[in-house]
Amino acid sequence: MMKDPLVQELLYEVINEEEEGSINIIECLIEGKVTDEEIAEYTELRLNIVRRVLYKLYDAGLASYKRSKDPETQWYTYTWKFETERVEEMIKRKHDEIVTNLKSILEYEENNMFFVCKTSDCRCTFDEASENGFICPKCDGEMEFVDNAPIIEQIKEELHLYDGHEVDFGAENS
Repeated sequence: MMKDPLVQELLYEVINEEEEGSINIIECLIEGKVTDEEIAEYTELRLNIVRRVLYKLYDAGLASYKRSKDPETQWYTYTWKFETERVEEMIKRKHDEIVTNLKSILEYEENNMFFVCKTSDCRCTFDEASENGFICPKCDGEMEFVDNAPIIEQIKEELHLYDGHEVDFGAENS
């Protein structure tokens, strides 16, 4: 699972790449080291770093914990679990959001004509350009029609990439 680039991207988003030893902490959790103390000892990282990463995972819903009290010392022990199914769920949700967004952008591009100003970086729909008399609202320059077919083609290519790669972890869950 940790070798999958989509999983890595999601985890880096959650824990921030600069966090020292983050991936080692997650690997320990997946391998069965269940307490923050065990993980800190195994990774040779400070306990506060391990806890910070574990709580980031918890906040994102990628880890859960159970708290138990030691009857002798009266101290609490936190037993952590990496939520593998949540990783899959979050990646699928992100995939679906991207596809939905691309479809919305494609529809907007296909249903509008666009005009641009050559001097400023202004791009307007036909309605917006016509309201301004085809004069740029930023610099008062003349607006000209621009063919958005290359943009539409690029969006379709991106959509094809996403549609061609359904997110399915299947039996490869480790």
